[in-house]
Amino acid sequence: MSSRSLADELVALALSAGREIMAIYDGDQGVVSKADGSPVTAADTAAEAVILAGLRRFAPDVPVVAEEEVAAGRVPEIGRRFFLVDPLDGTKEFISRNGEFTVNIALIEDGAPVTGVVYAPALGDICIGTVGEGARSAQVGSDGTCDWSDIRVRAVSPAGLDVVASRSHLSPETKAFIDRFVVRDMVSAGSSLKFCRVATGAADLYPRLARTMEWDTAAGDAVLRAAGGRVTTVDGELLRYGKRNQATDTDFANPWFVAAGGFDPFAETARPS
Repeated sequence: MSSRSLADELVALALSAGREIMAIYDGDQGVVSKADGSPVTAADTAAEAVILAGLRRFAPDVPVVAEEEVAAGRVPEIGRRFFLVDPLDGTKEFISRNGEFTVNIALIEDGAPVTGVVYAPALGDICIGTVGEGARSAQVGSDGTCDWSDIRVRAVSPAGLDVVASRSHLSPETKAFIDRFVVRDMVSAGSSLKFCRVATGAADLYPRLARTMEWDTAAGDAVLRAAGGRVTTVDGELLRYGKRNQATDTDFANPWFVAAGGFDPFAETARPS
């Protein structure tokens, strides 16, 4: 399957999952708590079922690591290629009905995200990116059609950075990292929309010095890399995927990371004097 065909399939799957989510959004959300205390809804389960069925259909030989499957103890063996799926990123935003939640699907190859789709069904915003081929975004019409436009990160303004941060998880460490820069504006946003804000040139920096899982970041990371940005650890190394048997954390847990657009946040020239 060509990369463009794969991207089209992932977009179609994300739109289908979004329809499942929106059918539940305004009604009984079926909220329960997982073993770790985090919330899960009927929409998480319904959307993941749609995505898994679709991936089995057009990529039956590629393993899928999906958030709710992992929570249920169903973790496949992975090789150099596998999918990462978060059927409903931003469950707290979904429960509060603020619209800032997303469907996330990414293909990983050799530890790096190569294609990813991020779809916010309540907002109608979708982004798709393939590393080496570029990224695009669209507003989804009422009939499900997408009017695509190419997207790319922007150059940093001399006036300072526009920073996007987590609405639900702004840790003291994240705030301290942000304070190292000249900041023109700082806005909060939910879910993986923060990656898309940087990828579309609406923001310059998204630091997350708090715990995340690989399915939280992979799709947005792929979109941002395809748009000319980068997602690195706080040591400046590109964020990697497929992390198993970690000495200090669980499988698929991420280290702290920084997502940046058209600049290197670890270069001395990026910091205020």
